[in-house]
Amino acid sequence: MSYAGCGRSGLRLPRISLGLWQNFGATVPYETVREMVLKSFDHGITHFDLANNYGPPPGSAEENFGRILARDLASYRDELLISTKAGYPMWPGPYGEWGSRKHLLASLDQSLKRMGLQYVDILYSHRHDPHTPLEETMGALDVAVRSGRALYVGISSYGPEKTRQAVRILRELKTPCLIHQPSYSMFNRWIEGELLQTLEQEGVGCIAFSPLAQGLLTTKYLNGIPDSSRVVRGEEFSKSMLTERNLSNVRRLDQIARERGQSLAQMAIAWVLRKPGVTSALIGASRWSQIEECLGAIANLHFSGTELAAIDRYAVDGGINIWAESSADPECNRSSSRTR
Repeated sequence: MSYAGCGRSGLRLPRISLGLWQNFGATVPYETVREMVLKSFDHGITHFDLANNYGPPPGSAEENFGRILARDLASYRDELLISTKAGYPMWPGPYGEWGSRKHLLASLDQSLKRMGLQYVDILYSHRHDPHTPLEETMGALDVAVRSGRALYVGISSYGPEKTRQAVRILRELKTPCLIHQPSYSMFNRWIEGELLQTLEQEGVGCIAFSPLAQGLLTTKYLNGIPDSSRVVRGEEFSKSMLTERNLSNVRRLDQIARERGQSLAQMAIAWVLRKPGVTSALIGASRWSQIEECLGAIANLHFSGTELAAIDRYAVDGGINIWAESSADPECNRSSSRTR
């Protein structure tokens, strides 16, 4: 594993990090979860990304991760970079989501209890709240650091203007924004405009989630929809994303990947990491073999100009950015209940 500096901080992240979004909760055999986490750590993945609502059901990914920490990784705590987030629906009532000080700090305390931790390394505001002053949300992140419950803070899915505002507020509070976590893949290139430039100007790191477009940028769907897929299970991935245009582009990209001596998943991760401003690619998985395949991306992160030009023909918007509303700088609809 190789590691990269995160913005202007002294912290280094593995080029590939593991996110525990969908397949690490109570609906998955515990030993499967444990195998993925432990083998990832053995192969140099030191950063594990969670959120209060990860599972399913919500909270169970943190509970499972806490069991693994206590049983297997307690003596390695200082070698681990653990993050959590708050902002999406977690418990009933007016304080169970969004960006108020009440929600963020209560959620953090719950996350620490589920994982059996005294602190997390990174606490994120999971999405911008258009009806809470940004000063309040960033102020809550500042309190988390000053109270010893987090070492660093970050934001996720914020648009460029709200990112600039958040970074400025945190800088004034003397708790710099360490990192931004946006969605980014060959089929979802929204950050290539203003956001990446903003992050580089402000000295903020970037960890890109869903670099495989929720599994679309693999060979999983080329021969139909597997019974074990998230489409069948009715999760965030929608069958409407499996358009003939998208699948045709996947086939073309798969051919380019094979010419490079990589799998499509490996090339998709390497492509995300080609941008100097991207610190780490945040992958998900349902079994260890998928993570092992993704790790192979590190062996070839170089692209020729000819390869990039060929990829650009097929790396086009696939209509898969289900988080676009959270990234819109104008005030968005507060009724959104996306679960990531």
